[in-house]
Amino acid sequence: MRTLLLEGIVKAPLTEPAPTPDPAALAEIGSRVDAAAKKRLGRSLSIRQVDAGSCNGCELEIHALSNAFYDLERFGLRFVASPRHADVLMVTGPVTANMREALERTYMATPDPKWVVAIGDCAVDAGIFAGSYAVVGGVSAVIPVDLHIRGCPPNPLALLKGLLALVESSAE
Repeated sequence: MRTLLLEGIVKAPLTEPAPTPDPAALAEIGSRVDAAAKKRLGRSLSIRQVDAGSCNGCELEIHALSNAFYDLERFGLRFVASPRHADVLMVTGPVTANMREALERTYMATPDPKWVVAIGDCAVDAGIFAGSYAVVGGVSAVIPVDLHIRGCPPNPLALLKGLLALVESSAE
């Protein structure tokens, strides 16, 4: 036991260093997303996140959008509890057989105009879960997808850039 304790003190941790923050880039992207949403919808963008069977890696990055550093709400973007109040469905993970109907119902409950964003490699093509008896496939196998954001998991800045691309391309 003593040996393990001493090794833990002497060796460096196996974690990756935190990414260097770029507040200026974050502020620019966030304000552009807000401006594009207001131009397209006349109001802020409301997001509903749906976990269709993921490992929760993508959810951690999505939740980071609400932390003190990214603070999504300062740009007018907000997460809502009901799909009836959402403009965007952010779907993570491969769609499992058990979640297929729930995802379809959530999609139908979201009012038009609506966008669906598949977050992470698993949501695109089922990722490492492809071929499993419990997995239907990627999100596009169940509902129409407007944007795929790749990564395992994609970082919060990539999520903001994806939302910006989605709203700006829809406004044209």
